[in-house]
Amino acid sequence: MATPVISIITVCYNAEREIEATLKSVKEQSFKNYEYIIIDGASKDNTLKVITQSGVTPTHLVSEKDKGIYDAMNKGLALAKGEYLMFLNAGDSLYSTNTLQQIADVAEHENPDVIYSDTAIVDAERNYLRPRKLRPPKTLTRNSFKNGMSVCHQAFLPKRTLAMPYDMAYRFSADFDWCVKILSASKKCTQIDGFIVNYLEEGATTRNHLKSLKERFRIMCKHYGFFITLFKHICFLFR
Repeated sequence: MATPVISIITVCYNAEREIEATLKSVKEQSFKNYEYIIIDGASKDNTLKVITQSGVTPTHLVSEKDKGIYDAMNKGLALAKGEYLMFLNAGDSLYSTNTLQQIADVAEHENPDVIYSDTAIVDAERNYLRPRKLRPPKTLTRNSFKNGMSVCHQAFLPKRTLAMPYDMAYRFSADFDWCVKILSASKKCTQIDGFIVNYLEEGATTRNHLKSLKERFRIMCKHYGFFITLFKHICFLFR
């Protein structure tokens, strides 16, 4: 089999109510040259039953205890063989049946280091609520994240060769740190117009919003310096 264009990685734990929409969106894709990796944290509910009855055949399905969401993501990274990586958490879904084809077309014709797009926020019933508050810039660089996470993690697809493991020192915002590191090593980023991902409104970071913000402040200080980060956060308050 040819190298998959995209490695889709779903991490989950006790997600029997949320994961069905995720699986359905992958199953219905018109483009098929992808691999699908599911990392389950030894769920105690019917998550595995929902997966096995979904009609989706994962390339890899791992169910074992982990040390948190970023440990699970690192397990997915270690298994991935695709050219590009996409993290699609339980409850999130691909925006349309043609989403992977859009990504593959950009990968083939432009070969960027990072493919990125916008994100639609949906509720538990899959109703569209609004676009994500922070919209992706037309030109994405390392400095774009000085203003916050300008691209949602699920809509940020780097080349696998540029992706390093998530830093387990961070519990809530390791994805922010990961994206900045990848952008620091990237020369070309290409945007797909419109949405590629539906993001379920209530996620782990949302539930731990204050802790996430504190951790993100530390990460921004590391990458951009304390005074620039402090100034940006003062601007955030007024915004």
